[in-house]
Amino acid sequence: MRIAVFASGQGSNFLAIHAAVVAGKLAGVSLDLLICDRPEAPVVEEVKKRGIPYFVFNPRDYPDKNAFETVINKKLDAAKIELVVLAGYMRLVGPVLLEEWEGRMLNLHPSLLPKFPGKDAIGQAWRAGAKETGVTVHFVDAGMDTGRIFLQQKVIVEAHDTVEILSEKIHQLEHQLLPEAIQKFQQEI
Repeated sequence: MRIAVFASGQGSNFLAIHAAVVAGKLAGVSLDLLICDRPEAPVVEEVKKRGIPYFVFNPRDYPDKNAFETVINKKLDAAKIELVVLAGYMRLVGPVLLEEWEGRMLNLHPSLLPKFPGKDAIGQAWRAGAKETGVTVHFVDAGMDTGRIFLQQKVIVEAHDTVEILSEKIHQLEHQLLPEAIQKFQQEI
C-alpha cells in the first residue's frame, strides 16, 4: 500500500512512520510522498535526507485552496497513492481533496475526540483540568476533527505532570498509534 503523509512542522510523526516502514513493522506499506505547506518546516530537510519524494508549496502562491488542492491531487495520483495520512498538517482539507480521498484519508489528533478538537488540543485538555486525554486517528471529513474515529488510546494525566510532560506522553503515543492505524487500514482494505 502506497501512502502519502501531509505535515506542516517538525515531522516527528512522519519520522515515526518512516522508521516503522524501514524496520518492517508496516509490512506491505511504502512511504512514497510527503506533502508540506510550509517550505521552511523542519520536516522538509528530514524528507530530503531520506530520499523520499516530496511536494512543498506555499499556499499564498495560489489563488485559493481549490487551486493548490488540485495540484496536490495530481501529485497523489502520479505517485499512485492509496492512503493519505495527515500527521501534523495544520490546514483544513477542502472539497477538492475530500471528494477524491473520502474514506482513504486519516488524521492524527492529540486528544480523545470529540473532546478538545482543533488547535492546541493538549493545552485545551491541560487548561480544562482533564484527568485523561489521549490520541485519536480518525477519517477526515469536512468538519474540524469530526470524522469517524478509527483508533483511539488514552493517556492518564498524573498529578505530577506538567503540560510539557503531558505533551511528551501524547507525542510518544502518537508515534506508536499512527503506524498501528496505517497497518489496521491496510488489513481492512
